[in-house]
Amino acid sequence: MIDTHAHINTKEFDNRLDEVLMNAKLNGVDKIIVVGMDTYHNLRAIELVSKFDNLYASVGIHPTSLGGDVKDLLPLFKHKRVVAVGETGIDLYWDKSNLDQQIKYFTDQIELAIHLNLPIIVHTRASFKEAYECLLPYKGKIKGVFHSFSSNLEDAKKAIELGFLIGISGVVTFKKATELHEIVEKIDISHLILETDSPYLAPVPFRGKTNEPGYTKYVLETISKIKNMDIHEVDKITTQNAIKLFQLEETL
Repeated sequence: MIDTHAHINTKEFDNRLDEVLMNAKLNGVDKIIVVGMDTYHNLRAIELVSKFDNLYASVGIHPTSLGGDVKDLLPLFKHKRVVAVGETGIDLYWDKSNLDQQIKYFTDQIELAIHLNLPIIVHTRASFKEAYECLLPYKGKIKGVFHSFSSNLEDAKKAIELGFLIGISGVVTFKKATELHEIVEKIDISHLILETDSPYLAPVPFRGKTNEPGYTKYVLETISKIKNMDIHEVDKITTQNAIKLFQLEETL
């Protein structure tokens, strides 16, 4: 398995990172993408991937952490294990008053990803329409993932038509996540990748606790049940989807 979206660069993991990485390995997670959000977390992600050879990083400016200049990210991409731009996107759950500023930062990062020929990790919360409209003019030039997908089947199809994958997080294990269950059931497995969004969105049976990459297996198990597919086949396909999108090494 590959956990394609984990914030193990946050302070929650500072005192138990070795344990968390061991738990991930013991639970079948071979690779983890450590996702940046702002200056501190971008630099911490690069610090971690420089130390552990099964980690990769993305760097970007999160829509709830706007500040600085997107051009200042450029030197960070010199590190060979930085494999994506993000996370970036639009978030209208917390603050709708700065939408214009969010769009500017997101668009700048879309263009940066195109310039660098890298995929982009897209955050949407109460904002699929706005993020989709930002990406639409760049269709065919940009690829990436709508991470921890939280919209409906129609929007998932729109994202796929743009050339994007759908990131499935621990939310899929929640009983009331019926729209996400429908997406997993009806969208072909070739368009899905696994993620935890650690330390957030811990799956059942750890809901409400600190999430970690080792819990990716609960996402895998739930997808396998919903799709009535062999768990090893789901693991194989979603892993290959992630390897292809992020241009990861086939072996460690």
